[in-house]
Amino acid sequence: MEYTQLGRTGLKVSRIVLGTMNFGPQTDEADSHAIMDAALDAGVNFFDTANVYGWGENKGRTESIIGSWLAKGGGRRDKVVLATKVFGDMAPDETPTWPNHDRLSAVNIRRAVDGSLKRLGTDHIDLYQFHHIDRRTPADEIWQAIDVLITQGKILYAGSSNYPGYKIAQANEAAARRGMMGLVSEQCLYNLAERRAEMEVIPAAREYGLGVIPWSPLHGGLLGGVLRKERDGARRTEGRSATALANTAVREKVQAYEDLLEKHGLEPGEVALAWLLTRPGVTGPIVGPRTLAQLESAVRASQLTLDDDLLTALDGIFPGPGPSPEAFAW
Repeated sequence: MEYTQLGRTGLKVSRIVLGTMNFGPQTDEADSHAIMDAALDAGVNFFDTANVYGWGENKGRTESIIGSWLAKGGGRRDKVVLATKVFGDMAPDETPTWPNHDRLSAVNIRRAVDGSLKRLGTDHIDLYQFHHIDRRTPADEIWQAIDVLITQGKILYAGSSNYPGYKIAQANEAAARRGMMGLVSEQCLYNLAERRAEMEVIPAAREYGLGVIPWSPLHGGLLGGVLRKERDGARRTEGRSATALANTAVREKVQAYEDLLEKHGLEPGEVALAWLLTRPGVTGPIVGPRTLAQLESAVRASQLTLDDDLLTALDGIFPGPGPSPEAFAW
């Protein structure tokens, strides 16, 4: 496994990030533990979660599964860079949100971090991420709350998720005025089929020294060989993939992508991950395996080298928007 610095920090993290969103809803505790053990054995040291994972009536369940795994000892906590997120209401779905029980007020940040620490069974979180922008809370209030948590030793670094470029800039300028480090990472939707982050988000992240952590690297399965699996009867197309493939132009692109990789004897999902590892500013994509086999595939992707001709062909199928402002101004 290769490692890189997380943005401008001195923190070394694996170039594959273990996403845990499936732990609980789709993968039971025993299998989740097995996947985390296998990830660690493969050298994956960067684990990502969120306080709301588990969803519905089971929000917090995923953090609890990670906590029970960490409690097994064996140096697990010391070997893992642990990231979680704050923003959403922890009440069950369909339950009205109680005032100050969501978003990024100082009150909710304090409540949320203590809840995450308890479920994770640890005394600190390495990377505490804002799951979404909060248009209602002043940046100074957010950073004051983060400063307190860092002073208390409850968190080490702060990161963002789903932030537009201008919010990354605003957040880090506000932090700089307080003499703080500010955001060190941005978790954004980014993959071969969805490259709009290249216009503003990734340039802003690189300018301010944030590591970019792409989520949904297979675009909901669209880049994972979905047409071949559909044809072979191995998987029924549903969710984001089904919606996208209803568009004839998208289906043609995905077919061209799968045909290209079949000619090279490569797995579509592994190439999609490997492509992200070639992109400037990318720390590592988040993979959310439901099974050990899916984790093994992601690890193989981290060792895959894509030649220039293949990269050019991929750009031909899924062209990026181009640099900003030229992409929309000239």
